[in-house]
Amino acid sequence: MLIEEKANQNVFSESLIGLAENDPEVIVATSDSRGSGKLIPFAETYPKQIVEVGIAEQNLVGISAGLASAGKKVFVVSPSCFLTARSLEQVKNDVAYSDHPVKLVGISAGVSYGALGSTHHSIHDLAVLRAINNLTIIVPADNFETREAVKYAYRSKEPVYIRLGKKPMYTLHSEHSRFEIGKAITVKKGNDLAFIATGETVYRAYQAAQLLNQEGIHARVISMHTIKPLDKEAIVKAAKECSSIITVEEHFVHGGLGEACAGCLMEAGYSISFKIAGIPDEYTVTGSQDEILSNYGISGEGLRDMAKKY
Repeated sequence: MLIEEKANQNVFSESLIGLAENDPEVIVATSDSRGSGKLIPFAETYPKQIVEVGIAEQNLVGISAGLASAGKKVFVVSPSCFLTARSLEQVKNDVAYSDHPVKLVGISAGVSYGALGSTHHSIHDLAVLRAINNLTIIVPADNFETREAVKYAYRSKEPVYIRLGKKPMYTLHSEHSRFEIGKAITVKKGNDLAFIATGETVYRAYQAAQLLNQEGIHARVISMHTIKPLDKEAIVKAAKECSSIITVEEHFVHGGLGEACAGCLMEAGYSISFKIAGIPDEYTVTGSQDEILSNYGISGEGLRDMAKKY
């Protein structure tokens, strides 16, 4: 039985405090998000290492690029819906094009804000950021992947985007798991079909796989924690060894993980039963995160039923 742990945003904040303890060059920049970003403990412990710009995301990214150019290790924290829309030009030009190693952290991603509606849903971010050169994209599935993503971003000399949600997560990995950028992690073995999932949907795919086990169907569950660079080897291996693939993401069906996997398989010459589970091209329903995802079949039961059709 999996153990429920903390929200990935909390783990991110704790990891930052640990880094700042030994490195005064670590800076957090935020747009009135120290509360929602779980950054109050960081601000209280290192008040001289946090920059608050208010609700001004374009300024936030521009200032952070300047700090990074001066050698600071800057973590930019802002709701992903605004960070990757309002300040997209600054992300593209000031960060990626200018090659400043800013660590962009989109919090409350996907439909984490639930009932606040489409203005606060971030189901476009993977699509727009995948189209920008020189930007690594990481979507952690649990606390382990979050800690490792923060460590990587801290060391990275290139721009990074980390996408985090608000919900407490379950431990999906063993103590022997290894995290490597661009290398997916198989959290459950199986050869009948494969779920390739990212972020908080990995747990939902795992739930579906457990339900399918009860019916004698053995599903592989892959945590594709890095959207860019994509682990094409793991995708092709799943196509070789499984009869069908279902990709799962808390994102619009266009431009995200699913289309990235489909493109990979087409380029590799594979024809396989394939389904993208995501938010469809329609006005998104309003409700809690669980209600919204379940409405679109992104739940243990919903993905189980979907798998039985493919």
